[in-house]
Amino acid sequence: MRIAVLSRSRTLYSTNRLLEAGRQRGHRMVVIDTMQAARYLGIAPRFDGNRSSAAAGHRYRYAQPRVDAIIPRIGASITRYGVAVVQQYEARNVLTTAPSRGIENSRDKLQSVKLMQEAQLPLPRTVLVSRLDELASAVQAAGGYPVVIKITKGTQGRGVILVHNKATARAVLAIFFRHGHRPILLQEFISEANGRDARLLVVGDRCVAAMERSAARGEFRANLHRGGTSAPFVPDRGVERLALDATALHQLGVAGVDLIYSQRGPLLLEVNSSPGLEGIERTTRVDVAAEIVRFLEKARREKGKRQRIHSK
Repeated sequence: MRIAVLSRSRTLYSTNRLLEAGRQRGHRMVVIDTMQAARYLGIAPRFDGNRSSAAAGHRYRYAQPRVDAIIPRIGASITRYGVAVVQQYEARNVLTTAPSRGIENSRDKLQSVKLMQEAQLPLPRTVLVSRLDELASAVQAAGGYPVVIKITKGTQGRGVILVHNKATARAVLAIFFRHGHRPILLQEFISEANGRDARLLVVGDRCVAAMERSAARGEFRANLHRGGTSAPFVPDRGVERLALDATALHQLGVAGVDLIYSQRGPLLLEVNSSPGLEGIERTTRVDVAAEIVRFLEKARREKGKRQRIHSK
């Protein structure tokens, strides 16, 4: 197969590992710069603001290669451009580990929470806040202070703040509202987790790797990008089933599923459509990149079978 990794840089760990794993399995691997592809399609700015008007007059040229499958590695800041590029490949019936709808579902925390609530999957108590005068009732519904305040779009722990009182909560909401973040998610703080959560890496219908993350001292977010530490983790069948259900619900083929343990059992925190591979591969010693390539190989075989059946 000819497989493309949609990524801003081939030097990133996850991108490089996927290229390496694909080549080891005999595939032709290429990197497509997501923003260049978006500009080629006319759906993103063609030039930076500091380019001269003379330079801006030149036609932008970019040859978009034909491929059999794509692995989207789309950063949060360019989600809408990345989604549009993925949609173009979907229109050509190109295989993908993350359909455009799945990326949208996972990147918008509001949409993600709604999906999981409607499916009755276990979550921390979560309430929407659009105005400051809704704060008191929202905090009460979330179980009281401290509470976690989250913007609806953010990754790696960004835009997630733990607040302990009304004054701080009002100040944080006011800042978020001022910067155009509305509505805001107010979420129950699970104190008994003691700064620990779990990341499960789902590929297709299997959980291929899992790790437990512990927050750095003085930090409540266990993200490795926030200085957290990690250790291999073996989920029980119930937790694995929860991660698989959350991945399928978001319409993803590959996902990183974060959950936290509470007194009432495991609770889902987030589903990530472009999970980083570095932390989980180094922690678990599992070749996750190869598992992702195998997923595309299986999808290609199944696609071929369907085509043969329809041609009869």
